[in-house]
Amino acid sequence: MSKLSDSEIARMHPETLALSYGFDPWLSEGAVKPPVFLTSTFVFKHAADGKQFFAWAHGEGTPPPRREMGLIYSRINNPNLEIFEDRVALWEGMKDACSFSSGMAAIATTLLATHQPGDEMIVCAPVYGGTDSLIHHFLKRFGIAAHFVPAGVDAPALAEPLVTARTRSIYIESPANPNNRLTDIGRMKELALRHGPAQAGRGAGRILVIVDNTMAGPVFAQPAKVGADIVLYSATKFIGGHSDVVGGVALANDETLLTAIAQHRALLGGMPNPYTAWLLTRSLETLKIRAEQQQRNAVQVAAFLTSHAKVRKVLYIGLLAPDDPEYAIYRKQHTGPGSLISFYIRGGEREAFQFLDHLKVFRLAVSLGSTESLAQHPATMTHSGLSPEDKKMGGISDDLVRLSIGIENAEDLIWDLQQALESA
Repeated sequence: MSKLSDSEIARMHPETLALSYGFDPWLSEGAVKPPVFLTSTFVFKHAADGKQFFAWAHGEGTPPPRREMGLIYSRINNPNLEIFEDRVALWEGMKDACSFSSGMAAIATTLLATHQPGDEMIVCAPVYGGTDSLIHHFLKRFGIAAHFVPAGVDAPALAEPLVTARTRSIYIESPANPNNRLTDIGRMKELALRHGPAQAGRGAGRILVIVDNTMAGPVFAQPAKVGADIVLYSATKFIGGHSDVVGGVALANDETLLTAIAQHRALLGGMPNPYTAWLLTRSLETLKIRAEQQQRNAVQVAAFLTSHAKVRKVLYIGLLAPDDPEYAIYRKQHTGPGSLISFYIRGGEREAFQFLDHLKVFRLAVSLGSTESLAQHPATMTHSGLSPEDKKMGGISDDLVRLSIGIENAEDLIWDLQQALESA
């Protein structure tokens, strides 16, 4: 096991612990890195152990901590999943995590685990297109209704009149995808507590604040520290960071929530395979240095775009001025602006497409947070399924372009944007 004591671990930073935490080399022939546990099932030493492990997995009796429950079957638990979950929870400062085969698996499983027919949600729009479709269509079929308010400073005030006795959650993307609007998570938590049951901490009636932190990533924002009950990620993005793996994560501090999400994952089968979890664990080791380089590049790219005649407006939280209403939210919720930039090009879809088609270093592709820089057109790609009304609410017009800034040389990225804008 680790030579560090619990108190020594508590003082360490995530980027340090990401190299060793949760893995004992002497349980794996002294391997310095975790091997891939490519097995579907695990052997019990005794029949009584199998009986006990299954009882705990079903929530019977008083189970030990999840990591001590005993291995059963890789749909339920697997060493690679557990090592990744231990380490990603460090970045959030949260109790534990459940890993998934995709971000959408994490979102869907979490919402199904925490909502029942007749429940209502308040959603800060815009959200990722897949999430929007899940909430608008799939959950609606199961009697879960949603009320949408625009993300931003006014979201808490707009949400309050929509709270009813049936409200189960407030769902936030931070920053909002793709317009980078910031919603005050702490104020939403205060709203949830005001309208929740007398026992605000736990209980079926409390209103959950659920935050998808994919756009910011865990290096520059930790939503649980400002009020989130559940934090979600598409681990495909910054956590995976290499465009070679698809995964998702749900994190919480409440053991009841963690157990519900884990049990629904086992029932629905949305866990990642061991190799996916191994790849995500590998990527956590370089998460901070990747994110910091991406941010350095993004600051320079955003400054260039603001000065270009063919750019109407740049949406990047690093450009917020102290007199901007969202600046105080940024200072409270973020330690840096990250690397996602959206901007409005002068013209419409034709000019946006001409710009995208002339890029040479940026890849014309969806997704974000990877080592390579990506560019896409939200209105016709990631958010094409949104209704016209929801696109208007989120400012997703035909002249909007979203950039995910990678780790290339910033001068090369600016050159590429310059020559593509001249062709638009």
